[in-house]
Amino acid sequence: MLRRSLENRDAQTRQLQDAVTNVEKHFGELCQIFAAYVRKTARLRDKADLLVNEINVYASTETPNLKQGLKNFAEEFAKLQDYRQAEVERLEAKVVEPLKAYGTIVKMKRDDLKATLTARNREAKQLTQLERTRQRNPSDRHVISQAETELQRATMDATRTTRHLEETIDNFEKQKIKDIKTIFSEFITIEMLFHGKALEVYTAAYQNIQKIDEEEDLEVFRNSLYPPDYSSRLDIVRANSKSPLQRSLSAKCVSGTGQVSTCRLRKDQQADDDEEDEDLDVTEEEN
Repeated sequence: MLRRSLENRDAQTRQLQDAVTNVEKHFGELCQIFAAYVRKTARLRDKADLLVNEINVYASTETPNLKQGLKNFAEEFAKLQDYRQAEVERLEAKVVEPLKAYGTIVKMKRDDLKATLTARNREAKQLTQLERTRQRNPSDRHVISQAETELQRATMDATRTTRHLEETIDNFEKQKIKDIKTIFSEFITIEMLFHGKALEVYTAAYQNIQKIDEEEDLEVFRNSLYPPDYSSRLDIVRANSKSPLQRSLSAKCVSGTGQVSTCRLRKDQQADDDEEDEDLDVTEEEN
């Protein structure tokens, strides 16, 4: 009867040990994965900060509307990284740390299991010793009585430690379920809060990009290529760009015009002189 009781309690202890081992394994995995999730979120924040800096540098080289739109976008995006930093800190405090704490909790439960197993082994050893004593010295009541007393003490100690272990594991299971609910609720709340803020920020950032006036910036760009005095300067350039042949022909035209005028003047003067000579000849004949 006592042997069967010991076997039943051993089966119960193994079940409790499996429960602790299961928590140790899976909580450890969850802790590592959540910690990696937080680290990647922090790296995403760092990359976003680099992106904000580059957008600001690029914006300073652009036309006014595009410059202002990009700077407003960068400002909103930088604000989002502040929310992301808060997300990282909250995840670390509300998710990773509670899971990490289960390393210590599981260690304590293993110590309780170890104490219970030690008490169970002592009880089983005393039972075995009593059975051997009865077989070897069935008539020695003193030795048998002493062995029975030692077994009784071992059984009481095993029963006490087993009851303590049962209560401890029961509380452990209750706390585990409660902590799982709390941890995952915190995770969901933190993520919802961040993504809610992210939606607001991205909406504002989108509106800032859409407000960029393409036509006005294109006009500014064209004006930078063709300043207001471009037409007058173009005429000067065209005038200065005549070929040497064109300039020679223009000069000859001017020179030819002058020669024709001189020839005509000389011819007119010679005609006047001839008329005067004819007038003189006519007067001398009359006389």
